[in-house]
Amino acid sequence: MTDTLLDVRGLTVGVGGSGGAVTLVDELSFSVGRGEVVCIVGESGCGKTVTARSVIGLNRSDPAFRLSGAVVFDGENLLELGEEGMRKLRGARIAMIFQDPMSSLNPLHRIGAQIDEALAIHTRLGRSERRRRTLELLTEVGIPNPVERIDDYPHQFSGGMRQRAMIALALAGNPDLLIADEPTTALDVTMQKQILLLLERLRAQHGMAIVFITHDMGVVAEIADRVVVMYAGRCVESGPVRAVLRAPQHPYTARLLASIPAASRARTRRLPTIKGMPPLPSAGRPAGCAFRPRCDFAFAQCMEEPSLEPSDDPAHLARCWLPANGRQQLFAAAVAT
Repeated sequence: MTDTLLDVRGLTVGVGGSGGAVTLVDELSFSVGRGEVVCIVGESGCGKTVTARSVIGLNRSDPAFRLSGAVVFDGENLLELGEEGMRKLRGARIAMIFQDPMSSLNPLHRIGAQIDEALAIHTRLGRSERRRRTLELLTEVGIPNPVERIDDYPHQFSGGMRQRAMIALALAGNPDLLIADEPTTALDVTMQKQILLLLERLRAQHGMAIVFITHDMGVVAEIADRVVVMYAGRCVESGPVRAVLRAPQHPYTARLLASIPAASRARTRRLPTIKGMPPLPSAGRPAGCAFRPRCDFAFAQCMEEPSLEPSDDPAHLARCWLPANGRQQLFAAAVAT
């Protein structure tokens, strides 16, 4: 693996007081190499966004949140870094783009002015240089006629254009790590493809690492080097993207993959679904394996919590009691029926 840039170790995030404390993320560990794309995937409520916001420190000032473990960025534990140090890091070496750029971009300020403000904070460029750099960034992310659009307001941009502007804003500090929280979810499929290609090109040009949050396994196949599958606040499977997609080692991952629409699927065949609903954080995690109530393969041992163990590939981990040497065939047979 490439040189490690981000190393998340045993991250646990709770919210609420001692009487009604809820664990949103539980003992999550993963790493991101320099220039690597790691996708975190799972259903809504599994802890993906909480993880992203915890890495960049957006929930650290809220007294309702309690964080433990370690978030080590380039050798420094961000959970031990003071707020002043975190502000210097955020937007400069670590940047984030969100699912809905309309809620992230200030509707009262022009697009160019918002990028200019980020450049003023994170660089030493003068006013004319910042204007030139803003135009370069808008051009780089594919905004047509940037000289004409630089002084537009967010509402004058389409959804895809706003997301491009948000990416330009994130690139203003030339970050080493970009966290993308479901940036393509609100876009049509054509625009989704364009944004994914843009991020891949920017990754190659700038050498930045990307943590990509998504619920779409199709997006994972498109962009990821490695993938972390989350369920009920925990990692249930992780590994190189090809290994996970070709030979899933957890029934939840297998079901997510089976639910991807495919042009080759017979029209008369129903799209497979996952029965039941994921547990609400406020209701607590089910005893043993959290996926047990929804799993077609659950047996008595699943009442005990499985640990994250390697399969045949030491880099491919899964949290499941089923024998590793028969999982792939078992999952494939279940999906086919």
